[in-house]
Amino acid sequence: MITNSTKKRELVKKPKVNVITLGCSKNIYDSEVLMGQLRGNMIDVVHESETVAKDDIIVINTCGFIDNAKQESIDTILQYSELKEQGKVGKVIVTGCLSERYKPELESEITNVDAFFGTNDLQNILSNLGADYKYELLGERLLTTPSHFAYFKIAEGCNRPCSFCAIPLMRGKHVSKSIEDLVNEAKGLVRNGTKELILIAQDLTYYGLDLYGKRNLDELLRNLSDVAGVEWIRLQYAYPSGFPMEVLDVMNERDNICKYLDMPLQHISDPMLKSMRRGITKQKTIDLVSAIRDKVPEIALRTTLICGYPGEKESDFLEMRDWVEQTRFDRLGCFTYSHEEKTHAHSLIDDVPEEVKEQRVEEIMNVQQEISFEKNQEKVGKTFKVLIDKKEGDYFVGRTEYDSPEVDNEVLLHASSNYATLGSFVQAKIERAEDFDLYGQIVK
Repeated sequence: MITNSTKKRELVKKPKVNVITLGCSKNIYDSEVLMGQLRGNMIDVVHESETVAKDDIIVINTCGFIDNAKQESIDTILQYSELKEQGKVGKVIVTGCLSERYKPELESEITNVDAFFGTNDLQNILSNLGADYKYELLGERLLTTPSHFAYFKIAEGCNRPCSFCAIPLMRGKHVSKSIEDLVNEAKGLVRNGTKELILIAQDLTYYGLDLYGKRNLDELLRNLSDVAGVEWIRLQYAYPSGFPMEVLDVMNERDNICKYLDMPLQHISDPMLKSMRRGITKQKTIDLVSAIRDKVPEIALRTTLICGYPGEKESDFLEMRDWVEQTRFDRLGCFTYSHEEKTHAHSLIDDVPEEVKEQRVEEIMNVQQEISFEKNQEKVGKTFKVLIDKKEGDYFVGRTEYDSPEVDNEVLLHASSNYATLGSFVQAKIERAEDFDLYGQIVK
């Protein structure tokens, strides 16, 4: 029976908010914070739901880092603005890096979007959606990842002068969160079942300089490591220049800090490093990688490289390719250079043809594929602690401490002969290996 009070409640019910996230893990974190605030305001919120209704509000958290990411963001905005034109959704709101960087252009070109916001406009977005910013929810989020792992942002923005990077234009200067706030956030995540914290920032190694007058990542790690229930802590996005080596001491001291480091190096040729304004030389890079491996022999090193930066000669590329062969990174990603407005490198001539950039990326990745295969073969017959992320087809799929979600190796355990619960740790013996996948059996 529908009563008058039921009708009144239905009349005041706020429309559902559907948050669409594009780009990197930092955007995932921002979307989760927004969704946590909306849920705290008793607003129905979903993440990337394929089912939309005519009253739904679509919030698109955009990426503006490189050309491909910008195009994906624009295509997504156009897709939902068209649905709005057709009366299939209610409102379309755009936020994130693309909107921060190109708001005037977007407003003039895509006129039926209801509002554009930047990267630090959370309170304004909430106000637009009829919600209040709740300070008591500080650090609380609505996870879009499986509950057993969470991206854990320790700082916002970047002070580095890299010539190719537009992140400071979109995210501003480096601002660290306090150790106290981060520990409280970690405790909250653990209460909700999180076992792995994946530390992210534009530059982890700069952490604390603004708050404590020194690089303080090691102290933060010790404090997070002490939080009961945190079983893995993973470090992503470290910067090589001024790398705080004391972090490696903590990695050796604490069993729950993964022997894993994601450190984008971008290039190895001295002319390229100088033009990129990386603040480091080839020899210092080689020495740093060697020192890290000497201090933590089991460490898995991931890096990211750029091919086709302005002025990159064939000799620069071959020098980088040979260095990749010699260094034998455990994990490696490679991207073509993107000529970004208002960056220092935009004043240079983008003189490497796109097909040459692509060919160079392919060549680097072919080298890395062979290295990955050889390193994986060395794991056959060994037993590893594996965190189970999901069940996919006939397999339980997990990761070792040497692997980050989405970008690194996976361990596949056939469900016909193995059983595990999602978010649990198991001991798995590796029986065979491919380029980027390991196959094993759970051992009792």
